[in-house]
Amino acid sequence: MREKATGADVDKPTILLLHKMLLTGIDDTIAGRFRKTGEYVRVSTHIAPAPEHVERMVETALAEYASDHETYAPDKVARFHLEFEHIHPFCDGNGRIGRVLINWQLARLGYPPIIVRNKEKHLYYATFGAYRDRKNAKLMEKVLTLALTESLHKRIAYLRGAEIIRLSEYGKQKKKSASALTNAARRQNIPAFREKGIWKITADTEM
Repeated sequence: MREKATGADVDKPTILLLHKMLLTGIDDTIAGRFRKTGEYVRVSTHIAPAPEHVERMVETALAEYASDHETYAPDKVARFHLEFEHIHPFCDGNGRIGRVLINWQLARLGYPPIIVRNKEKHLYYATFGAYRDRKNAKLMEKVLTLALTESLHKRIAYLRGAEIIRLSEYGKQKKKSASALTNAARRQNIPAFREKGIWKITADTEM
């Protein structure tokens, strides 16, 4: 994906290929194709658009993304993701493909990949309701920005070759409250990041 993303933006054949790679061997009857006549999907209270409209809506979303040269890039990625999940073009695998596409688009823009962690999934899922009800993308923009900031902090720390320690150890050294540091890390008010679920930070971070 990293290699391909540097050469081209996301397009319809790429989306279908990624879905085929994901679903082949799991459900070959739906792998690599959009929903077709009679295939409706419902996610919680959201009923996705009729399958007859899926291909046109995906093409429109791609065209709008490609032609938007004014919106802050990560926000543009967030908005595309919301629209993609609203369309729900596949019978299964929409969320996973949607998150793969986020990282494709970020790589294309020169950003590192992000992880939508299980502990933040409740907030992630809440973004779809806000978008469906009010076309409000602010919450998704926040989720993506926090994840991207954390990913950047991690890469910068390793590129610097700095000593990396657990946030809990950093708190002991600096005589800082562990809960306050963790809250600051979650808000990305400090350059902390997670590895295997453990918050870490560079030992030379000044506060």
